[in-house]
Amino acid sequence: MINLELPKRLKASANQAHQVAAQIFRPVSRKYDLAEHVYPVELDTMAAMVEGLNDSGQGASGAALGRGDEPKKQAGNVNGGNMASLLNVIETCWGDVGLTLSIPYQGLGNSAIAAVATDEQLERFGKVWASMAITEPSFGSDSAAVTTTAVLDGDEWVLNGEKIFVTAGERSTHVVVWASLDRSKGRAAIKSFVVPRDAPGLSVARLEHKLGIKASDTAVLVLDNCRIPKDNLLGSPEVNVEKGFAGVMQTFDNTRPIVAGMAVGVARAALEELRGILAEAGVEISYDIPACNQHAAAAEFLALEADWEAAYLQALRAAWMADNKHPNSLEASISKAKAGRTGTAVTLKAVELAGTYGYSERPLLEKWARDSKILDIFEGTQQIQQLIIARRLLGLSSAELK
Repeated sequence: MINLELPKRLKASANQAHQVAAQIFRPVSRKYDLAEHVYPVELDTMAAMVEGLNDSGQGASGAALGRGDEPKKQAGNVNGGNMASLLNVIETCWGDVGLTLSIPYQGLGNSAIAAVATDEQLERFGKVWASMAITEPSFGSDSAAVTTTAVLDGDEWVLNGEKIFVTAGERSTHVVVWASLDRSKGRAAIKSFVVPRDAPGLSVARLEHKLGIKASDTAVLVLDNCRIPKDNLLGSPEVNVEKGFAGVMQTFDNTRPIVAGMAVGVARAALEELRGILAEAGVEISYDIPACNQHAAAAEFLALEADWEAAYLQALRAAWMADNKHPNSLEASISKAKAGRTGTAVTLKAVELAGTYGYSERPLLEKWARDSKILDIFEGTQQIQQLIIARRLLGLSSAELK
């Protein structure tokens, strides 16, 4: 396996995240899997720590991601918020994916704020806990099909629409809502708005019951003449038909590598658990003997580990590019597609190789298999990522390749 040495600053941050995963998340992982929609009170102790890490530039909050500031150079390496967030989320998802998605001040909406907010808006919203509201009942992965509307009325925007599958939609303090300023102008009119959870007209219609990540609340939000201040529109209010909605889509260049990191983290947890189970069963895994000459389970494990390593390296590359201001839309989609598929493959195969023990609730293997599935779906499904990758590689537009 390839072992890339990380800068000391990032190592320290990732180690702290691992301690959180091992000492807080893993011990209560099954508890909140069985108690869906119950708020994990253990997370309250983390709020101050996360805020302190963000203030030092070492935190995992999306608010630290993707800014135009000059990255800091240390020991020959250029690293920033994206890489720190990626490494931290790998560790926390080794503990529990649902609990990671419930950490205060680390919502996916924070990455949207970081991607397109002005400096003044970042000052106001940089430390909020922001969820992301994109998907609607009428569409899933086609982000251009937003029907929620935003109409300017004096010094306020009036938002109307319904958003579904909003991660942390009930618990977050703010929601980043995608809405159209003028549906006749297509995707170019889609903008993102920061909506306080207590804004008049915003309500939670219901919480979803889910296959996995049960510790995380997933809400349906209704905006009924919801009013927010005029300057809560992120970025520029200008509708540029030629530019399209590249501004709001830039959010995904930050969030997709982070979701890839989530899949890498839970897959690593499954691999480590599986290795222990195989060792107890007398199955030896060797890196000096060809896989074809080893026990069938050992050969399977080596293949899974190699697949995991490729996903890990792809995620590192996408995050590094974001920190170093290189366009990374292609690499972000590659990392998300690879890690999403690898996460489900590794966790399901771990259940299979562990036999009846893996299928039971005694270990966490079956839970990790359920949790991993969402990581291949949200932030763009496997099929959408492959479509984006194909368009980028072939130089075709969305109209030319559907």
